[in-house]
Amino acid sequence: MKLNENCAISTDQVLLVPYDPHHVLTYHGWMADPAIQEATASEPLTLEEEYENQQSWRASHDKLTFIVCLPLSEGALSHDDDTTTTTTTTTATADSTSLDGPGGTAPLLVRAGQDDAPARMVGDVNLFLYPYEPEDAADSLAAPLPAAPELVVGEVDVMIADPRHRQRGLGRGAVRALVRYVLRHAGEVAREYASDKDYPAGKAPGLKMLMVKIKEGNQGSLRLFGRLGFEQEGEVNYFGELTLVNRELEELGKDCPEGYREGVYLRNDGAEGAAAAAART
Repeated sequence: MKLNENCAISTDQVLLVPYDPHHVLTYHGWMADPAIQEATASEPLTLEEEYENQQSWRASHDKLTFIVCLPLSEGALSHDDDTTTTTTTTTATADSTSLDGPGGTAPLLVRAGQDDAPARMVGDVNLFLYPYEPEDAADSLAAPLPAAPELVVGEVDVMIADPRHRQRGLGRGAVRALVRYVLRHAGEVAREYASDKDYPAGKAPGLKMLMVKIKEGNQGSLRLFGRLGFEQEGEVNYFGELTLVNRELEELGKDCPEGYREGVYLRNDGAEGAAAAAART
């Protein structure tokens, strides 16, 4: 999605940044691990294909992706607003006041390639949107779901790739930050989803619920989402996965991660382009 293209999220537990080309080389290394391929049901890709995926995900209207990094409190390189940083064109939505720091302080600036350097990257967290299918239609021969559904489901997916960073609360921190962002910007998420579909002017779907699919034996993830109010629905599917859902979005929206701030993601486009080009050679 374009929505988070220039937005970073900082909490006491994690830093989330948009997935950019300079992240691809590290991400590609993670996905070369057979254990991660199995856990994510992924096929190995070439580096060039990984770059193409990054661009595809950015352009997608139904996939919101952040790279998960160590929190700024751990060796932070970023600072609040100062006049020496490289400037970039940023966009902020009209209904968002989150670029202001607590108590009206200067906005948070997160520097691409520094605060999210490879050594600080630990995984990714995603939201996938697709049409809501009522339970009574799941096993019927009803007509296909409409191209412009009134309701959508948000599927959450999180990966902490480096085993050294697991069991530290980073996965839970990433999910809480993503959910907070999605629910605060639900209207904007819905409008971007609707932008390439057959909706009447000014119309967009509502978010029915959030859900997650977890391997039956992944007790850590089952506990993580259980603590966030997700409940199991149905039995283990053909792929050995359990489905957990949370329909109490108003209640979930009250959960604000400690230190939550939305800030501006600052890029040095020339340096980023050079790094991406070098990685391809």
